[in-house]
Amino acid sequence: MRIVQSTRGWASMGPLEALRKIPSLLSICIRTAAKLRAKPPDLLVLVDFGAFNVRLAWLLRRFGFKRPIVYYAPPSAWLDNPKRARAVAMLSDPLTFFRHQAEFYRRLGLPIGYVGHPLVSTILPRAQRPAPPPDGGTLALFPGSRASEIEHHTPLLLDALARVRESRPSVTAILVAADDDAQRRVEHFLAFRSPLPVTVVRDARAALRVVDVAAIASGTAVLEAALVQTPAAALYVMAEAHAKVARRLYRGRYITLPNLVLDEPLIPELLQEQATPAALADVLLELLRDPARQQDGYERLRAALGPPDALQRNADWVLAAAAEPAD
Repeated sequence: MRIVQSTRGWASMGPLEALRKIPSLLSICIRTAAKLRAKPPDLLVLVDFGAFNVRLAWLLRRFGFKRPIVYYAPPSAWLDNPKRARAVAMLSDPLTFFRHQAEFYRRLGLPIGYVGHPLVSTILPRAQRPAPPPDGGTLALFPGSRASEIEHHTPLLLDALARVRESRPSVTAILVAADDDAQRRVEHFLAFRSPLPVTVVRDARAALRVVDVAAIASGTAVLEAALVQTPAAALYVMAEAHAKVARRLYRGRYITLPNLVLDEPLIPELLQEQATPAALADVLLELLRDPARQQDGYERLRAALGPPDALQRNADWVLAAAAEPAD
């Protein structure tokens, strides 16, 4: 594998931040399409990131690119956007790991492959743990990886930890930092608080296997916790201006993947004004008292995410697409 373009710094939060990045991303998109057209690969696999990849696929087809394009994890998995789905299906061979998205495409008469979620193949459940002692337990704190997520979530998580320790004075915590920059930021917040028993680590999945309960900024880590079968609660806070835009764009009942897949509130979600230290502490204390309450839901979630050989099915599907003759 040869990396030809770093995507560091591409992510954005909210429309204003995204608008500022459009010129540079459009330039990268055009240059990438030109390079791929000049030296076509046997197969192009696009992964998620519809704001960039749909435009890249469109440019390639306009430039006369005839080779197969597989779109893995097409955008709008839960937004049910017919226009976007038709565009993806016209430009590529879509391949999803969500049954919901596969059913939506097929209702529109569009082709799509479905192989199951790859994390089912790579994350095994841990042995069920008993409830921790009444005065103790270990929490995993996941503030997220983006700077804005760390700014909003780290103080909330640390304040919730302090409140949990009022009821369980022997509780300790593992705080997961995604990289060096994230670690510097969370350690800055720790330095301004009364000493708390917090260990900063990098390995998220290892942390999920050893803690009693996890508090996680909504994202892939929530799904990882559910597959490990670690009792968990989700939270998310953003600037209110961004939240207003998000509410207009998305009106679903849930935002975390386990809840979306099962269409039920398996993972408690504390969002925006609901995400207070007191509310989060109450949820974590309840999970510490009754860690088995999510067990049945976790087992149903794993079954709903598809077969355990999803990675192999994925590879087989992509190889079959690569063998298709060019137009």
